[in-house]
Amino acid sequence: MAIHHQILIIGGGTAGIMTAAQLLLKNKSLDIGIIEPKEIHYYQPAWTLVGAGTYNLKKTGRPMIRIIPKGAKWIKDYVTSFNPKNNSIYTKKTGVISYNYLVVAPGLVMAPELIEGLPEALETGIACSNYINPKHTWSSIKNFKGGNAVFTQPTTPIKCGGAPQKIAYLAADYFKKNNLSDKSNVIFATPGSTIFSVKPIKETLMKVIYKYGIHFKPFYAPFKIDIDNKVIYFKNTHPNENKCIIMEGSTLNERSTGNSIIEIPFDMLHIAPPQTAPNFVRDSVLVNDTGWLDVDHQSLQHTKFKNIFGLGDVAALPTAKTGAAIRKQVPIVVNNITLLLSHNKLGTKSYNGYSSCPIVTGYGKMTLAEFDYKGNFTPDPMLKKMLVFNSSKEHWRLWLLKKYGLPYIYWNKMMKGKDV
Repeated sequence: MAIHHQILIIGGGTAGIMTAAQLLLKNKSLDIGIIEPKEIHYYQPAWTLVGAGTYNLKKTGRPMIRIIPKGAKWIKDYVTSFNPKNNSIYTKKTGVISYNYLVVAPGLVMAPELIEGLPEALETGIACSNYINPKHTWSSIKNFKGGNAVFTQPTTPIKCGGAPQKIAYLAADYFKKNNLSDKSNVIFATPGSTIFSVKPIKETLMKVIYKYGIHFKPFYAPFKIDIDNKVIYFKNTHPNENKCIIMEGSTLNERSTGNSIIEIPFDMLHIAPPQTAPNFVRDSVLVNDTGWLDVDHQSLQHTKFKNIFGLGDVAALPTAKTGAAIRKQVPIVVNNITLLLSHNKLGTKSYNGYSSCPIVTGYGKMTLAEFDYKGNFTPDPMLKKMLVFNSSKEHWRLWLLKKYGLPYIYWNKMMKGKDV
């Protein structure tokens, strides 16, 4: 006999838990099921700090059973496929589960296989990644004795798009404090055209790059790693526009092999792996042409199936994939489902693309990028109560917010469905 839930949520991450918690606060009699196979729920934004040796990894995880909201049913299983025409999904162990409304929020998955040699580089420890093992990143930084320290990211969308550069700044600061700067080349290579798309944040970060002497390489798309010789290969996507910052006196050993291919030897490599929607989503009828969940950018309702909503990292939204974005997306989904249940209509609230990226620029320093779909800088007025009057600049109070304030808000407010 098929299991049925009034509201079925796929994913026990930030988006899924917040959605369930807020729905139950509005109506505790709702029948909600949450499908999530993992035993531990992680607060991943702190992994940047773990990778820099300034946060305890154990503090970032809590048992899933403590996170599932009271009143929701935890289905510890894997989704294998969708049958939206029959309002049901298939799972690995439980079988068919049907629903009145479906919320798709499974997040994304790491796909290191999309870069040649990356799986082997991560497995052997030649490369490190805060996205996979932040403790190994810290070990790599501590044991670095000089040479080329390369930090890079893929051409795919990634969660927390600023994370690859945050760890570059922290590493550069660590090398400076430990008298390694003169022996080191810190390289930040990105397929993007700019260090950050929001102008006030970009201006601050370019000063940070100059201060540390970081070699900034825009239009560099990594595609291959030679683990035997410790060389990473990039395709230069816009060679005529590649106005890199090369510091005077640099000894960076970078070689072009023609056809816009660049190879850089490394002594340390930190990389954000390519990332995609989970296979069961990517292989379904619910995705757009690029393989992400196809939802309306304002209502977060699926473009074809009106009783399906999607949010979080899996959603095809033209904004950064962050927990801060989810914090603004959840109330829209909750409002829409609540009104559909009671009045059979969508709400009038609209998601404007808000996202936020706390960019740590060194130990004890941070800038806070808040922006919308149009790339407007939209700082929270509440920051003034922290005596932060320009969050586009580096500030020690923002560091305290990152290290202490945001984790507290996450566990005690967001995960419990409370207003933030």
